[in-house]
Amino acid sequence: MDTKNIILELRTKTGLSQEELAEKVLVTRQAVSRWENGETTPNTETLKLLSKVFDVSINTLLGSPRKLICQCCGMPLDDSSISKDPDGTFNEEYCKWCYTDGKYIYKSIEELTDFLVEHMSNESWTPEQARAFFEAQLPQLNHWNKQKK
Repeated sequence: MDTKNIILELRTKTGLSQEELAEKVLVTRQAVSRWENGETTPNTETLKLLSKVFDVSINTLLGSPRKLICQCCGMPLDDSSISKDPDGTFNEEYCKWCYTDGKYIYKSIEELTDFLVEHMSNESWTPEQARAFFEAQLPQLNHWNKQKK
């Protein structure tokens, strides 16, 4: 779905007029109209405000052009699982189980691996297979790459 349709759908779903939405994101009613007609797209700062007003990620506002995954555990992300920063804005880098209230939950890659192996292994995926998978995949994620440097 295009940004214009997403903004229109979210605005009508929340019962806001163009004027009311404009006031909330500090633009004119005409700007909202231009977004909904596809003439323009909100700038980055306005997308952040729209994200807060509608409680959806910027990625969702833009029509989900990127496949988001948690850069700590590798889980696919959507608006229900994306973490939020302490100010309430979406943090599209992490899931809410790895990053909460401005803090990282797992102190080491080993701690996360142990947790994942315990909760993800089953009769068709042994703990050894799960451990080998996570030990190969997790170091490739940004969170663990940053900590190496």
